[in-house]
Amino acid sequence: MIKELSREDVEDILIGATLFGAGGGGELDEGLGLLDEAVAAGKTFRMASLPDVPDDALLCTPYLLGAISDLPDWDAARTPDGIHPILLAYRRMRQYLGQPIFGTVACELGGSNTAVPFYVAAFEEGVVIDADPAGRAVPEITHSAYYLHGLPASPIVTANARGEVMVLENIADDQRAETLVRALAVVSGNDIAAVDHALSATSLRSALIPRTLSHARKVGQILRAGRDAPNKLADQLAAATGGRVVFEGQVVDSTWRTQDGFTLGSFSIVGQAAYAAQEMRIAVKNENMAAWLDGVPFATVPEIISVLDTDTGAVVTNPNPYTAQNVAVLVLPAPDIFLTPKGLRAFGPSYAGLDMSFQSALT
Repeated sequence: MIKELSREDVEDILIGATLFGAGGGGELDEGLGLLDEAVAAGKTFRMASLPDVPDDALLCTPYLLGAISDLPDWDAARTPDGIHPILLAYRRMRQYLGQPIFGTVACELGGSNTAVPFYVAAFEEGVVIDADPAGRAVPEITHSAYYLHGLPASPIVTANARGEVMVLENIADDQRAETLVRALAVVSGNDIAAVDHALSATSLRSALIPRTLSHARKVGQILRAGRDAPNKLADQLAAATGGRVVFEGQVVDSTWRTQDGFTLGSFSIVGQAAYAAQEMRIAVKNENMAAWLDGVPFATVPEIISVLDTDTGAVVTNPNPYTAQNVAVLVLPAPDIFLTPKGLRAFGPSYAGLDMSFQSALT
């Protein structure tokens, strides 16, 4: 069954997706801007559950890849013709394949990257699938069920704000895809639009995590309703997600840089109330990678480390933590796909630079 969603429905999905974004996944304001553009053009949003998608339906994954820092030399988000690069990439993919594309899949959960498939589907009369291959936001193409299931990424179509469109064929695997697309992002102002994993629903069904967008919508409704009492919101979110609040305090410093197509940095939080006299430091590679409590490793990927502004009730995205900001740190459960041996090798403590085995911060 295909359901038509209102703008508020999709906004709630995006708001909830920011929590699972772990500081990454793109800015919510950018995602809402894409929704508004589609609504202004008279477009509608449609979503289908994975079991309701025909086996032979062709699906694809559109996304934006790169750093999340400001890029003054490439501040334009549109091509000279005013078209978003993701639409150029999608249309070239459809032309390349020579057949209709039934629906789009979010590459991850996050404020703008979860908006991208809705934006594309709205303008191209497609359907968004209520599923994704990561269950959270992730830094690299290899951090997904597509890679863990050995599904081919190519052909990949990319486009940038100068209207340059590139078709990548015969890519060995997602590791090579990450290298190539990241390089194209670096020479495109650290931001590129891409469409990949154009496969049948039958091929993708076993890899995708079902109903992640519906779950994000419920979390988004909690975030929306909790704006009037933001000091209570962290506990409500922990209860709704199976996570827990692990720290509360005030941001005291942060440092950021853009390198190799990523935003890298860290920020520190001095504890307050029950956490007084303690300090937590969070390391970032687009997303929050690891947290240290008083200098000792406390939480790492693949668990989801998210930060909430306790004055506004908004999820804090990177690189936006600021000095004297009051925050709560939550840890949410890791998606099951990353808890396998292969998943932990790809996206476990070693990826965060820690020489240790994974230990859950929720036990």
